[in-house]
Amino acid sequence: MTTRRSFLKTTLQTTAAAAVGSLSVPFAATCFGQPPKGFAMQLGLVTYQWGMDWDVPTLIANCRRAKLTCVELRVDHKHGVSPALSAQERAKVKEQFTGSGIELVGFGTNFDFHSPDAAKVRKNIDGAKEYVLLSRDCGASGVKVKPNDLPKDVEKEKTIAQIAKSLRELGQFAAEYQQEIRLEVHGGCAPIPIMKAIIDQVPETNVTLCWNCNPPDLAPPGLKENFESVAKRLGRVTHIRSLDSPSYPTKELFDLLCSIRYKGCLLIEEGSTKLTSEERIQQLEHSAKLFAEWKR
Repeated sequence: MTTRRSFLKTTLQTTAAAAVGSLSVPFAATCFGQPPKGFAMQLGLVTYQWGMDWDVPTLIANCRRAKLTCVELRVDHKHGVSPALSAQERAKVKEQFTGSGIELVGFGTNFDFHSPDAAKVRKNIDGAKEYVLLSRDCGASGVKVKPNDLPKDVEKEKTIAQIAKSLRELGQFAAEYQQEIRLEVHGGCAPIPIMKAIIDQVPETNVTLCWNCNPPDLAPPGLKENFESVAKRLGRVTHIRSLDSPSYPTKELFDLLCSIRYKGCLLIEEGSTKLTSEERIQQLEHSAKLFAEWKR
């Protein structure tokens, strides 16, 4: 098992900083990987609910059948991929994905950094670092974390600064391993102006935003304006609904992503647990067909 290790604070490479200088090319599209030329968006799955009961071989087989090409593993699910794995077990996970046609793009964790309890924040930072090492060892490119709230008895600006400070430390650590930290737009921090206030205090360019298709995205001044306010900090992963979901204007988001030449993974994250495994696969297949039509 890889244990927690000490690290030296290092300055991010200037080439990485240059990579995010333009609105049209998000950081993760230019660093830590070489996306294909032309249309480079991929469609995949977050295993939050629809893949929670699939082990790794089953997950890969079902994604292949549905014509998906990438996956983010939600932690603590049947996949069993966690920091408890030995070096040999991590290598096996990497080997399972290598050559499968399904990219293991990263891990979705619940670590957050808003608590007034400093000990809890420290525990979450250290826990996220363990997943950074796991991601590196399994051949993935990043770890998703959450802000995740604004405690009522603490000044909003203080909590925002605390979250940003935690992300700076985590980003510096992750950069040593060529890993991205993906801050999910989530919880009490979901309104885009709050997310922007956090990420604007994080100069580490491998700390990116994971768009999450939340109702506050549509609040005034609207989806386009909210999207454009943070577009230059979007990372390799974007969470979406099923492409035909009536609860979010996914096609409009798709067009906005195309407008900035986004080169990341659109990962379907649905919460319904009532569908059978076969029904879930069929829903994913349908989204993949729509995605192919949208690309054309």
